[in-house]
Amino acid sequence: MESPKYKSQKQKFEERIKSSKNTGMKFTSVSGEDIKVLYTPEDVNPDNFLNEIGFPGEYPFTRGIHSNGYRGKLWTMRQFAGFGSPEDTNSRFKYLLEKGQTGLSVAFDLPTLMGRDSDDPIAEGEVGICGVAVSSLEDMEILFDKIPMDKVSTSMTINSPAAMIFAFYLAVAKKQGVPFEKLSGTLQNDILKEYVAQKEYIYPPEPSMRIITDMIEFCTKEVPNWNPVSVSGYHIREAGSTAVQELAYTLANGFAYIEACIERGMSVDSFAPRISFFFNSHLDFFEEIAKYRAARRIYAKRMQNKYAAENPRSWWLRFHTQTAGCTLTAQQPENNIVRTTLQALAAVLGGTQSLHTNSMDETLALPSEKSVKIALRTQQLIAYESGVINSVDPLGGSYYIESLTNEMEKKTEKIFEEIEGFGGVIPAIEAGYFQREIADAAYRYQLELENKEKFVVGVNEFVEENDKPDIPLLQISPDVEKRQIEKLISLKTRRDNEKVKICLNNLSKAAVDGNNLMPVLIEAAENYVTLGEMINELQVHFGTYEEAVIF
Repeated sequence: MESPKYKSQKQKFEERIKSSKNTGMKFTSVSGEDIKVLYTPEDVNPDNFLNEIGFPGEYPFTRGIHSNGYRGKLWTMRQFAGFGSPEDTNSRFKYLLEKGQTGLSVAFDLPTLMGRDSDDPIAEGEVGICGVAVSSLEDMEILFDKIPMDKVSTSMTINSPAAMIFAFYLAVAKKQGVPFEKLSGTLQNDILKEYVAQKEYIYPPEPSMRIITDMIEFCTKEVPNWNPVSVSGYHIREAGSTAVQELAYTLANGFAYIEACIERGMSVDSFAPRISFFFNSHLDFFEEIAKYRAARRIYAKRMQNKYAAENPRSWWLRFHTQTAGCTLTAQQPENNIVRTTLQALAAVLGGTQSLHTNSMDETLALPSEKSVKIALRTQQLIAYESGVINSVDPLGGSYYIESLTNEMEKKTEKIFEEIEGFGGVIPAIEAGYFQREIADAAYRYQLELENKEKFVVGVNEFVEENDKPDIPLLQISPDVEKRQIEKLISLKTRRDNEKVKICLNNLSKAAVDGNNLMPVLIEAAENYVTLGEMINELQVHFGTYEEAVIF
């Protein structure tokens, strides 16, 4: 109960606020949520401490999945790397590892992301531009040349062709003599968010879900330390969603994968501990921290209560974070260092297990060596100089943070109900629900910028005349594409093309009979069947997805 003294002090405060000056700025979060001038004990329920907040390392893991936080182990520092040829990217990998990076994160070029070989006519002009070109096992062999795959954790941002790229990776590991059980890393492999946001889909949702379920089943048995899916909210946020939408849509997609595996006959505790997540860290510092805390709590509750998971590790929501690319500006790009620092700090205070910090020049080009080193040093400064790792969940108990966390959970549950009203994630995708909601949120935010209700330094406020970036940019030579095509043509003449035909025939049979695709994809990779050839063979049976027009 509120004491008379508390009521009196509160009334005086409210009277002072009424007569206080106001800058006229719009006091809402980046997502448009109203923020109160002050948060007090009234905004949290101390009676629910153990059930809703609790201790780190204990259900529902609001404060983190590990009891001692970063005292036991720092987050994995990954810098998204990939450009030009496999040789170019191999050199960048070695550079980053020398500078103290603790895990690799592979960025692929657009043709690879779309399942196209470098010599495909539609790939012209895009080979090696936004990431590394990988069309065959030969490219993957070069990419990981002299990199010990049993000692380095590797993350690969690949979705529609993830099974084929993973087959290349596993084939390289076999050539290095590395047993599959010693491999650690993550495939993004989140096809549902492609239909929602990024749009790099190939097959329709149902066969795509079959492929992913095959991969989860295969990894559970053969590659036990690998995360076969990193359910990604990052691209949903980059498309313009709010923080709550990112959280709700991402978790809904994750639960859809879990349900698909259970329907396959897999025990939830056999695969759930290896499902991971990937979130965006945007500019609203406290909203982002609350998002991560709410995510852990929601996930733990549903895994225990709905899916009857018994292994505590199945209740853990483990996640990677990347700072928000959509917040980087071409104007005054050095300001992006500060933006990235704030976003990285929010991710750390929210308890991320892995972190990528964007480079200041990424809105203009792929990052240069200098800018990527600054981005990596940003993480190292937070880890070793800021003191934020000393205490677990240091903002836990803040009236503001706890209130935001509670609101995130309530609004996420409401969105779950809306999705279930469509019959689940896939029917909601086909109805255009996600696309409409994200478009509306992006439009509202853009209006706020244009009306100067929200500010972006250097863009709609503190603008400078003749603001041309004065930083060196990475340039990709046209020779990269020429060399990649020549190398691929040479490969197709050197390999055993009779074995290629047999492998493609085996792949076709597996597509029809329902057998797990991964063993035949690995066999195809080992015989130098290309990415595009595998994709095309399955496309005959699975078809091509065409998105419905949404108004």
